[in-house]
Amino acid sequence: MTDGNSEIMMAVKSGRAIRFSEIKARATGRGAIGVAGIEVDDNDDEVVGMICVNAGVGESKTVLVVSEKGYGKRTAVDEYRFTNRGGKGVKTINVTPKTGKLVGMLEVSEKEDLVITCKSGVTIRMRVADISEQGRATQGVKLIKLDEGDEIAAITKIEDQAVVAENGNTSENGDNGNGNESGNGAIEGPENATTE
Repeated sequence: MTDGNSEIMMAVKSGRAIRFSEIKARATGRGAIGVAGIEVDDNDDEVVGMICVNAGVGESKTVLVVSEKGYGKRTAVDEYRFTNRGGKGVKTINVTPKTGKLVGMLEVSEKEDLVITCKSGVTIRMRVADISEQGRATQGVKLIKLDEGDEIAAITKIEDQAVVAENGNTSENGDNGNGNESGNGAIEGPENATTE
């Protein structure tokens, strides 16, 4: 949720992102079409993620982006210049045939975990802290080895197990905190995350 003074970031499949003030998006009725947030390239381009950034709050948070073919990275919010809504934005990941299109964007902290779900149904979990922080215009690192023809379908973040344990909400069924058995209880890192 926003607080009226937040910053909004939106990303599109073609690998661009925009950052603008919430006050630039005026309040409209429930049935209204709304206002333009970011310009898309063509009919195949679309918005794949939106996050709310509160200035001065959560200084340790970074922007995480992930592409169709398993590449991802974290980037500091300050690397995205502040602009008006409705523009083309700036490059957030270097989209190539090797990386595939952008599939998602999240605001994350190093105390959280990332869950990646593939179109084949395979799901893995890894620590956000294990994903390297890089510049905006880079392609990122390989987060998961995909089978031929498979792609990333969705990403989400969840609270780190250690943080949950400190709050007294430990899991009793031996799963990894998201309802999926992890086999040996380990959380995958980018270097050993596979779909095999």
